Amino acid sequence: MTKFKLFAGALAGAALWAAEMPKELKFDAEHYLNYVKVLASEKMRGRGTGSKELEVAAELIAKEFKAAGLKPVNGSYFQKFPVTTHAKLGGANRLTMQFDGKKETLEFDKEYIPLNFTGAGEASGEVVFVGYGITAPEYNYDDYAGIDVKDKIVVFFRREPQETDDKSPFAGRVYTRHAQFDAKATNAKLHGAKAAIVLSDILGSGSGDLEKFARSAGPANAGIPFLMMKAEAGEKLLEKAGKNLRDIYRDIDKDLKPRSFALPATIQVTVKADVERVVKTVRNVVGYLPGESDEHVVVGAHYDHLGMGEQFSMAPNMIGKPHLGADDNASGSAGVMELARWMGSQPKPKRGVLFMTFAGEELGLLGSSYYVNHPLLPIEKAVAMINMDMIGRIKDGRIFIGGSGTGANFNDLLKQLPQPEGFKFDMSETAGYGSSDHTSFTTKQVPVLFFFSGLHGDYHKPSDTWEKINSQSAAQLLGYIGGALQNLSSDSPRPQYVRVLPPAPSSHATGTSSSGGSSGYGPAFGSIPDFAEPPTGVRFADVREGTPAAKAGLKAGDIMISFDGKKVQNLMDFTVLLRQKKPGDNVEVKVLRGGETLTVRVLLTARK
Repeated sequence: MTKFKLFAGALAGAALWAAEMPKELKFDAEHYLNYVKVLASEKMRGRGTGSKELEVAAELIAKEFKAAGLKPVNGSYFQKFPVTTHAKLGGANRLTMQFDGKKETLEFDKEYIPLNFTGAGEASGEVVFVGYGITAPEYNYDDYAGIDVKDKIVVFFRREPQETDDKSPFAGRVYTRHAQFDAKATNAKLHGAKAAIVLSDILGSGSGDLEKFARSAGPANAGIPFLMMKAEAGEKLLEKAGKNLRDIYRDIDKDLKPRSFALPATIQVTVKADVERVVKTVRNVVGYLPGESDEHVVVGAHYDHLGMGEQFSMAPNMIGKPHLGADDNASGSAGVMELARWMGSQPKPKRGVLFMTFAGEELGLLGSSYYVNHPLLPIEKAVAMINMDMIGRIKDGRIFIGGSGTGANFNDLLKQLPQPEGFKFDMSETAGYGSSDHTSFTTKQVPVLFFFSGLHGDYHKPSDTWEKINSQSAAQLLGYIGGALQNLSSDSPRPQYVRVLPPAPSSHATGTSSSGGSSGYGPAFGSIPDFAEPPTGVRFADVREGTPAAKAGLKAGDIMISFDGKKVQNLMDFTVLLRQKKPGDNVEVKVLRGGETLTVRVLLTARK
């Protein structure tokens, strides 16, 4: 491998433009691809947030910004911020079962293991078996119906009933959100359980092995100890209560009726989850090209990826191998550097351009969320934000452009730009929200344009490699984006922000809904969460106009701490609680606003 070298509202119509529309701009496909090769090399080991390789990538990008003539902001090309990157197992984990006064200690990592979003701590007491640990009112199914689990330890199957039946209301082989570990742990906590134990597969589609600690995704802290136990130990536990675990499994599968029950008080379980949350300092990379005015355009992309796969790999059998992230998102970061190199060679623009690559996107838009809440330049002076996420695998010339409705007459601008031959643009006015970094800017009422070439079979897998990048098409797209940037950084009238409704949930990036728990099934609420969650509760980055939350008087910046009388610790708590309601329910919501606690009633409506 050769040694790495320097990464060698208004717009109402043409009459309003201060400058002539540019001719099609040309970018060097080979130069662009060299950026991708470096960021997606084996040496970068997937650029996981918090990894030393991501720090190497940050230094390389900053070096390129400097070479392009960009200036540091406040004396630095970096913006530092803290991130909880993962959890680390301690040495004091324990799981014991007591039958008639006799204790049996299970073997760590062979018979049980904590899942990585477990709450730390110890719990001991009586046990309740709760089937699959699911509350699904939309399917008329509730394992917790008529059973008291307050201050008890609950045990349940993994996944969901009728998993091999395509006609099941649970969708059979396509698992619903109820099957996810974090949803089960949260449901247990919200029903008052003080610890939860999920069993490994017994008759289901899995191997019966324990889950690996680093693979279980969920909130940073579920709030209660949450462990996985081998099904064989679960069988022994229930046998002491006169029950057969396999019979219960088959019976629920047969008629979809819960079989929950409390075990005799003589049967006790003790769990101890010893985990440490690892907090690291990571960096957004920033470079500023000053203009003649104090207004600026933001051009951004995230440069982090999945590292060795860990929680979010789409190839679970390849966790531990570098997930190189050539398209996601070395392709977008390369685009930022190419545009920076080009703009640095042009005459001084009327408006400045802030070039940024964000860390922490794969963990929940953390870098961009931190920036808009701690802006290095006044956020009210940002006239627009251009985001590039996965632009390297353009097929048949098809490009998705989101957010065209967020800026007054953005559509007019895009239509008048020279369109690369053979390209087909799929415009979405309502995609100002979504699972990528432009969402953070939308919540601050900055008009956004989001460029995306689509998902593919290598998404979040080690096979997302540089050889599959269509660099010629990506370079053509950069010419189109460069035209938009050239206009937005000129003295053309500033595009006015237009508030639009979010799109349907996307599976891209984090997979986390941007609708604050109102996606999927369940009623609408109307909040957009701030993915950089506060220590407890759910902070609203935005509240959409005309929604139940807005009509109740809730606002951006509010922190929800209670929903329908239940404490809200994190976004998953809110999601599960909302999912259990129906349109027409009138719920009490408590929020913190400044130093004040406000209580409002929210009338939930059907999702549209």
